[in-house]
Amino acid sequence: MLPLLRCVPRVLGTAVAGIRAAAPSLPLLQPASRPCARPFGLLSVRAGSVQLPGLLRPWGPCGCGCGCGGLHTEGDKAFVEFLNDEIKEEKKIQKYKSLPKMSGGWELEVNGTEAKLVQKVAGERVTVTFNINNSIPPAYDGEEGPSEGQKVEEQEPELTSTPNFVVEVVKDGSNKALVLDCHFPEDEIGQEEEDQSDIFSIKEVSFQSTGDSDWKDTNYTLSTDSLDWGLYDHLMDFLADRGVDNTFADELVELSTALEHQEYITFLEDLKGFVKSQ
Repeated sequence: MLPLLRCVPRVLGTAVAGIRAAAPSLPLLQPASRPCARPFGLLSVRAGSVQLPGLLRPWGPCGCGCGCGGLHTEGDKAFVEFLNDEIKEEKKIQKYKSLPKMSGGWELEVNGTEAKLVQKVAGERVTVTFNINNSIPPAYDGEEGPSEGQKVEEQEPELTSTPNFVVEVVKDGSNKALVLDCHFPEDEIGQEEEDQSDIFSIKEVSFQSTGDSDWKDTNYTLSTDSLDWGLYDHLMDFLADRGVDNTFADELVELSTALEHQEYITFLEDLKGFVKSQ
């Protein structure tokens, strides 16, 4: 019900950074110190075949004689060829052709990049909402970059989408919703095998009206940064009793990753069609 207005964006422009990385021969177009969050497997092949004289020709009206009045440049042609190869590679490594299902009877609703999981439990309606935009952490964060001479394919990490998510619990007949803003601490991802700690945490808790579509800042919001651990543990148990536990969080990451990859491929296809269109 409530959009993720309070979610902190993770990394802006990761897809743009990946596309810019497709032209390593033009260093001024890409920041030298910022790592590529989505490595491309074909950069060393396709980028090396691009001819600079064609890319640097002045843009002008169509000269192909088709009468379309559009722009046709060597750069556009090379861009479309790169996108064709990249789409093929992304589809080849796509893990899920359709979105995976959540266990526990959760019903999934998808609207673009936003997903909503709904479940009714003994007189309560539990809704979990998340958005896959900016949900992939940096590929290299505080680590050394790729070593020289190593193949790009060998360096590519498995990209995982770990979005912030909001849990809303509404009692039947009530006009109030208990809203818990949750997130995945980056240092906890993948650590569930080492101990039994929670792989997600509650960031904020608030009561909101069920008739409001936006989170109102005039309602008291409890931050868990300085919260008593006893109260925090009870809130985590409250979520677990309603099916939002580590197993749920693992499956949410799997679902979000599949949705993010699906949307990324669709973006590449739309980008190819946009560049190629007359």
